[in-house]
Amino acid sequence: MSCVASPYNEEVKVNRFVTIYDTTLRDGEQTPGVRFSVDDKVLIARKLDEFGIHEIEAGFPVVSEEERVAVKKVASERLKAKVLALCRALRNDVDVALSCDVDGVIIFIPLSDLHLKYKLKISYEQAVDCAVNAVEYAKEHGIFTQITAEDATRTDVERLIGLFKRAKEYGADRFGLADTVGAIAPSAFKKLVSFVKEQVKGTISVHCHNDLGLAVANSLAAYEAGADAISVSINGLGERCGNAALEEVVMALYCLYGVDLGFKLYMLKELSELVEKLSGVKVHICKPIVGENAFKHESGIHVAAVLKNPFTYECYSPELVGMHRQIVFGKHSGLSGIKEVLESRGLKLSDDKLHELLNAVKAYDERKGPLTVEQLIEMARGLLRGVNTR
Repeated sequence: MSCVASPYNEEVKVNRFVTIYDTTLRDGEQTPGVRFSVDDKVLIARKLDEFGIHEIEAGFPVVSEEERVAVKKVASERLKAKVLALCRALRNDVDVALSCDVDGVIIFIPLSDLHLKYKLKISYEQAVDCAVNAVEYAKEHGIFTQITAEDATRTDVERLIGLFKRAKEYGADRFGLADTVGAIAPSAFKKLVSFVKEQVKGTISVHCHNDLGLAVANSLAAYEAGADAISVSINGLGERCGNAALEEVVMALYCLYGVDLGFKLYMLKELSELVEKLSGVKVHICKPIVGENAFKHESGIHVAAVLKNPFTYECYSPELVGMHRQIVFGKHSGLSGIKEVLESRGLKLSDDKLHELLNAVKAYDERKGPLTVEQLIEMARGLLRGVNTR
């Protein structure tokens, strides 16, 4: 048994396959201050492929020559994963992507009033014509083509459906809804995805941003609504507040929805550390799945229970994601947890000595921070030898 989640999840378990496509190399690199070298991108792509990722959005090749070289290099690796490139709704962007030998393109176009008026300065009809023209051109070259509506969650739904139906006529393979500024509630996104899928009768993908901390929740809501593909990034990297985190999405699908996509889940920590190192963006200690504190226990009540059955305070095993459990001792520790750890190492202290040790642990924590199990054992042995522990 690797997961013990809420029994109420039985209502949402659908066990339906969903494509996971990673945008660490594209949107992840758009995190201000993050720059991946060509070698960095190849290394991350290889690790993602080893992990079992279905698709890799390798970059936005028209941005610069180095970006083009990087996308082409990733594509040349002949990975099992499908390699995609991002394009604006322009034939020239598609040409540059084609020169990189990618398996497919994601063509994006905004349709919201905000973007049409202040960014593109064109009409909705003109935007659709540009998008359809680019889709047609890409399909003429025989590659996988996704058309994505940027800022979709602030766009009139009839506009979205109009674009997708036109693009479908020209052979578009997948239709993307981008929650570009993370501005929709999960329940609303579920309704939107469901309605668009029903109307378009096509393959739907979602790309969610985390501006209100809902990127993962919205991605899962989309899954429940029938979305066929979910965009993610390692450690949730991306513009502003980032994207839906790869590790959180795949673990939620696995533990809550019962969906095993064949990924090597034990590589999640390794992937996280690699991207943390190459991006220079440190993972928060409380980050779900891969954060330093994800499986670290100090509270006396918690430690005592975890030592008897880890699932009392964990819903999945740390080894599942390449992590390990840590028990530490400090001001929140209790006698029962300390006693159990000591006895597991063959150390038995009198009640008086246990209380003395507990007080010493609390005092040490206030000065220097919590103790590890090994430090606790050493402190206990010092007590037995009559050494001053303060």
